[in-house]
Parts: sequence; structure tokens; C-alpha cells
Amino acid sequence: MSETTERADVQSSASGKGLLPTLLSVLKTARPRQWVKNVLVFAAPFTAAQITNIGVLVDAAIAFVAFSFVASSVYLINDAVDVEADRAHPTKRNRPIAAGIVSIPLAYASAVVFFLAGLGVSLLADWRLLIVLVVYEAVQLGYCFGLKHQPVIDLTIVGSGFLMRLIAGGVATGISLSQWFLLVTAFGSLFMVAGKRFAEVMLYERTGAKIRSSLKKYSASYLRFVWATSAAILIMSYCLWAFEQQQRVPGTVWSVISIVPFVIAVLRYAVDVDCGNAGEPEEIALRDRVLQVLGATWVVTLACSYYL
Repeated sequence: MSETTERADVQSSASGKGLLPTLLSVLKTARPRQWVKNVLVFAAPFTAAQITNIGVLVDAAIAFVAFSFVASSVYLINDAVDVEADRAHPTKRNRPIAAGIVSIPLAYASAVVFFLAGLGVSLLADWRLLIVLVVYEAVQLGYCFGLKHQPVIDLTIVGSGFLMRLIAGGVATGISLSQWFLLVTAFGSLFMVAGKRFAEVMLYERTGAKIRSSLKKYSASYLRFVWATSAAILIMSYCLWAFEQQQRVPGTVWSVISIVPFVIAVLRYAVDVDCGNAGEPEEIALRDRVLQVLGATWVVTLACSYYL
């Protein structure tokens, strides 16, 4: 039986499963596991010592939900556009659209619903949040429909998504963001994105799996250079931000102490990058217990710098 016939059989069987299984498949395509990235919207109120302010916390939660919906719309469109490439990938071929469980028209329609839902939710916080979400969607659609094939540009666009999450949290809560913390987010995201691309190149070298066209223009050594440089600037920017926080809150050394778990966490993550295992950042965060402990320690030290 040919691959086309098999796919048709899958689509036929999927169509007969009913509404609920189809909706669950759409939800899976929306990648709710990746919503963990959107906790970055809480960074602005946390670093401004406003995380216990109920009004601010509610606005940040609204930004989290709105960004989750809009990001899911991008995932749906991306998988619909990349359907043929995903079918040739050893793991991505199991995604609902690539497997023929979710049709491409349904994916596009669901993306519109998620996007409009995100915009609607954003208005509960601040109209400027809607602008951030529209800009995010426009940039990411540019990525989906061609810019993903441009080396370096693809790295910066994916990395900008993390930065926009931080900005969204600041806009929704009305909190100004430190220039150093913006740099931390920018180069931290570039570090993770370059690490993910490095892992994909390593997968290609090990298995010969088909990879995105832009990666064919990268070498493992170049990507190693990018994530190593990003890690260095990330650590430097965070240290400068931590010392700035100490000056803002005299008499406390907790923000400086937070440098220790932060740097160790970056180096721990770099181990996964160097081994070529840095796939999805959220998967590493959910899988690595040591990294979770370091993250919790970092949060506690920062909390102490604000509330002790």
C-alpha cells in the first residue's frame, strides 16, 4: 500500500471518530505544552516586586491566556504550511496535520479562532497588549511563509517571540522593563534557539533525517559559536541587572546571590545543547529535575531580594 493510500485511510478513519476526537487533535496541534513559554509575561511584575499585587497579577494572567491563544494560532498555521516536510521528519510526521488526522482547512480555521480569541482576551487587560499580539502574529506569519528559510533571520524571529512575551507582560501590567532585563531575555532566547537548531543539525548528522532548508546553510561550529556568544552576553547582562537591582534596594545582597543559580542553570542547559539534546526548551525544563531545582532556587533568591 502506498504512502498516499495509507494517509487517505488515516484521514478517513479520523473523520469517522467524531467531533470530540477531532477537537482533541486540534488542541494537540495547538501545542498546549508549549504554553509554559508564556510564563515570561509574569517576569515584569515579578522583577518589579508587584507579583503579590492582585490587580497586576490578574492582568499578567490575562496576558498569559491571550498570548497562549495567539501562539497556538501560529503553531496551527506553521504545521499546515510545513505538512509535507513534517511527513518526512522522523518525529514530526506524528503531528496530527502531518498524520492526516487534522485537515489543513480545519487547521487554518482553528488558527483564526485562536487568534481572535487571544485578541478578545487581551482587551480585558490593556489595548496596547492587542498591538503586541498583532505584531507577534505578523512576524511569526512572515516566518511561517518564507522567512524560516533565511539563515540568521530565522534565529532572530524565533528568539523575538520570547522577547515579545516579556514585553506583553510589561504592557499588560503597565510596568516599565529594565534595559538589562530586556537584554537578558533577548540573548537568553537566542541562546535557546541556537541550541535547538544545533540539536537539529546533530540529529541530521546522526540519522540523515530531512531538516529545514535554512539549517543546510548552518554548520554545527557556527551554531555552537552563536549559542556560546549568546550565553556569555546573557550571563553578563544578568549580572549587570542584578547589581542594578541591589542599588535600587539598598541593604540586600539577594539579587547578587541570585547570580549563582542563574549561571549554574545556564551552564546546565548548555550541557544539553552541547550533547545535541536541546530540542524544545519546554521539554528540557519539564524533564530536567536539577534544572527545575536551580530555577526554583533562582526564584526564591529573587523573592528574598524584594520581600526580605
